[in-house]
Amino acid sequence: MSKQNDTSANYLEFIPVPAAGLKYEIVDGKVTIFQENTGLFNYIAQKLWKKPRVSQIHLDDMGNFIWPLMDGNRDIMAIAALIKEEFGEKAEPLYNRVVQYYKTLVSYGFVEFVK
Repeated sequence: MSKQNDTSANYLEFIPVPAAGLKYEIVDGKVTIFQENTGLFNYIAQKLWKKPRVSQIHLDDMGNFIWPLMDGNRDIMAIAALIKEEFGEKAEPLYNRVVQYYKTLVSYGFVEFVK
């Protein structure tokens, strides 16, 4: 996404889904994302410092609530309404927080948007 699209886009209308090919699991309501560490630096780190080939990313309570809601049908605004219902004032400032959360997930390659 270009810089111009980033500032003019209304993220609340985007429909998020887990990225194609992303490996994750949901056990007892807890989401774990598996990120393969590839590339030369990661290869060296794996050999010298025994770093794992696959990292496990565990989401926080709000992330665990949000992840299963990404079904390809709900836009971010609908998901935000469910977050507000579940977490109340703890989720404020709601829309800014949710949009930033999704921007972060997209930057790591965990989430894509469908139109």
